[in-house]
Amino acid sequence: MTRAHASRASDGIHLRGGPDAVLLIHGLTGTPREMRFVARRLHAAGFTVSVPRLPGHCGSEADLIRTGWRDWYGGAEEALVRLHASSRRVFVGGLSMGALLALRLARKRRDLVSGVALYSTTMFYDGWSIPRLAFLLPLLLRSPFRRAYRFVESYPFGIKDERLRGIIVARMQQGDSAAAGFAATPGPSLAELHHLIARVKRDLPSITTPTLILHARDDDVTSPRNADYVARRLAGPVRQVLLDDCYHMITIDQQREEVARQTAAFFMSLSLPLPSVGPAAAGDLAAAGAMP
Repeated sequence: MTRAHASRASDGIHLRGGPDAVLLIHGLTGTPREMRFVARRLHAAGFTVSVPRLPGHCGSEADLIRTGWRDWYGGAEEALVRLHASSRRVFVGGLSMGALLALRLARKRRDLVSGVALYSTTMFYDGWSIPRLAFLLPLLLRSPFRRAYRFVESYPFGIKDERLRGIIVARMQQGDSAAAGFAATPGPSLAELHHLIARVKRDLPSITTPTLILHARDDDVTSPRNADYVARRLAGPVRQVLLDDCYHMITIDQQREEVARQTAAFFMSLSLPLPSVGPAAAGDLAAAGAMP
């Protein structure tokens, strides 16, 4: 099994492994690094893994504002098509907003997606660290004031591991967006996220792809209500797991090993599709079955 990966987080992560591949999608204002641990564990389990940088990310805030949810989806879809061209089958995992993009891919490109893993799916900002007036946010994002608004990250920044939290916060405060993402989300980008959420909510009853849902019981940003909402509305088979020792950023927090283990086990449990049989071959099989 050969291995290759980009030297900079802004370039994405690409690990060549076996014939089955996993596309991992980072979150809004995030970076491929937040998927690096899970990517490496999946690669060790035999998967080829790709973690692209979404358009507008890992640069300046102005770069992000110039893009919207269609650009982010387009980047994920392009990566999916490219990965599928060299793989037997492709699974898709996503963190927070990345989970929404994974669901959108399962709806729009169901022919290319064999399974989905959702990490801390974001349908509602209702975690315990979110300000009580957050329910007014949709109104604000529809007003002219959205261009001046910025949603500033606050304690505990989605991370329960205190040592790791200190490292990530220091890098955010230094403006290292390629390593740690942004410390705040611009209003226009939040508005785009809400547009994406609305579309994915409509998509859910049409998604039949087998889905693993992983969510922290004590998620500080998006409560387990988000996981329940998705699980109840999907049309395909669902496995739902609540984690007991982490916060929103489950792919890097204290149970990241369990996240990777659950993901690999779920994808490996999904059977390969039966090969298609043409009319001539079907006739030969029927004749063979009739022979004494």
